[in-house]
Amino acid sequence: MEKVIIVGTGCAGLTAAIYAARANLSPLVLEGHEPGGQLSTTTLVENFPGFPEGINGPELIMAMKSQAERFGARFSYEAVEDLEKADGFLRVKIDGKWQDTRTLIIASGASAKWLGLPHEKTLVGHGLTSCATCDGAFYRNVPVAVVGGGDSAAEEATFLTRFASKVHLIHRRDTLRASKIMADRALANPKIEPVWNTAPVEYLTDGEGEMRALKIKDVNTGAERELEVKCVFVAIGHTPNTAPFKGKLDMDENGYLLQREGTKTNLPGVFAAGDVADHVYRQAVTAAGQGCAAALDAEKYLAQFEH
Repeated sequence: MEKVIIVGTGCAGLTAAIYAARANLSPLVLEGHEPGGQLSTTTLVENFPGFPEGINGPELIMAMKSQAERFGARFSYEAVEDLEKADGFLRVKIDGKWQDTRTLIIASGASAKWLGLPHEKTLVGHGLTSCATCDGAFYRNVPVAVVGGGDSAAEEATFLTRFASKVHLIHRRDTLRASKIMADRALANPKIEPVWNTAPVEYLTDGEGEMRALKIKDVNTGAERELEVKCVFVAIGHTPNTAPFKGKLDMDENGYLLQREGTKTNLPGVFAAGDVADHVYRQAVTAAGQGCAAALDAEKYLAQFEH
């Protein structure tokens, strides 16, 4: 019987691991199929407290991991497939085998939705990103593009006007899906230029492999042209990594886990932390804070089994 199993090794999972390990709970941490979460694909992180010069995403993740290991956290490259409630404990199916545990902290994060264009993965961090608040400041006084038509696209485009010389807002329809207030704010901004009825076709790079332009296509006429931009911000949403828990845990209509009283879920002993439950802030530091809270909540829950 494990005391704590933690799913995910992004900021939330690793912070939970540090706290649980320091509480002498010897947590088992499952790295899953995307170890390190979204930070592992981020080049420079400048907004995590304590790093005045910034730090590389993978470096920050490795530092957190070794900190958790130092206190006795155990790591395994396995993924969760299912969850069952038993009498006073939980059963978790990990790569085909069932494991009993008293508590489960789900910090499996959310995956950004991408456009599915060629060379997409290699360009992330080189002029392609899914987070304006993370990377906007790197693109001062240069043109950029935002792809999407919902609230997050309107919000990211508006945020980017603080840095970029121009923001091309690319949408395949001729009106935004965003709420009226967000859409009006974005379209009223003189720096934002909507590019209607248009779909991205290809990323074009310079000799150093950085973004040079985006090839776009008019969905009505089929005409293609190049839009010179230094960065493309993809804002078509995120998918929370909650598939194994469907039907077992309460979620919203988009699949994000619902928290009650801190990090608790509807199943006693199961806690949720970070982007798997948070679709509002989605920052490394807020995920870390939730990871801490989940470990403390789990520790409190475990106290009832101590004799």
